[in-house]
Amino acid sequence: MIRLRVGVAGAGVFGNYHAQKAAASARADLVGIFDVDLARAQKLADTFGTQGYSDYAEFLGQCDAVVIAVPAVWHEPLTRQAIEAHCHVLVEKPLALTGIAARDLADEAAARGRILQVGHQERFVAMAMGVLAIKETPLLIESVRSGPPAPGGRAGDVSVIWDLMIHDLDLAAMMLGREFTHVEATGRKVHSAHIDEAEAVFDYASGGKAKLRASRAADFRERTMRVVYPSGEIDIDFLTRRLKNTTPYEVRVDIAADLPDPLGAADEGFYAACLGLARSPVPAHGAVAAVAMAEAAEAKALAGAPAK
Repeated sequence: MIRLRVGVAGAGVFGNYHAQKAAASARADLVGIFDVDLARAQKLADTFGTQGYSDYAEFLGQCDAVVIAVPAVWHEPLTRQAIEAHCHVLVEKPLALTGIAARDLADEAAARGRILQVGHQERFVAMAMGVLAIKETPLLIESVRSGPPAPGGRAGDVSVIWDLMIHDLDLAAMMLGREFTHVEATGRKVHSAHIDEAEAVFDYASGGKAKLRASRAADFRERTMRVVYPSGEIDIDFLTRRLKNTTPYEVRVDIAADLPDPLGAADEGFYAACLGLARSPVPAHGAVAAVAMAEAAEAKALAGAPAK
């Protein structure tokens, strides 16, 4: 079987995770780790017996496909350069920090015949649970995704909307449609230069509404979702694996046997798509809506956010 030459850009926590997946895959050869800090890149590369790089162009020259796991502000430029170097790309969420840039990247990858996949692993969880298989359009989605600050200030380069809420924005777009008609949002800065707590309410062309809350300044972790349909409602606590379901649809929370590793499933889906064996499970054009929604929520929240 042809194996894919995969490089990982970013030698942080998620770069390490993705490097593990590539190194263990029967479809990939891990050919290098890129980081602006060469010592950091080489330290991670040594773990897997590969090469570290601080020259991005040189790194791309060794790769058929690149996994980009760097701070969000660098997603767009590194993705664009990789596509221009004729590499397939899996980029962690968000795809970009504006809707226009996200669509442009998706269009450019398509024009060059390259796979561009986005790291929305929560889709795999929702699919395994059966939530995304429901054809009935929700009337309301309410979600909470919160927890204490990430160790070492990880993801502190962007607001909590881009860091955490983006997951639920993506799921809302999947269930309610990609066209929203109105948004209201509030936020506040707690421990960073960006919004650390935010609430957003979206109205959609489908007639549904999404009320989303995210925080990286909470005392404890909370991860819940409530989806209201004309036929009933589904309440999920993702941390305690508790489920209340009054709809006629089958939904389950015990999915470990079917989906033991969402990140691994996403990476393997990417490799398969690059090799022409399957379609990408999270294609870039399908991730543009979440970026546009995050951009709109950020603008609204910043307009009314109090200073630290």
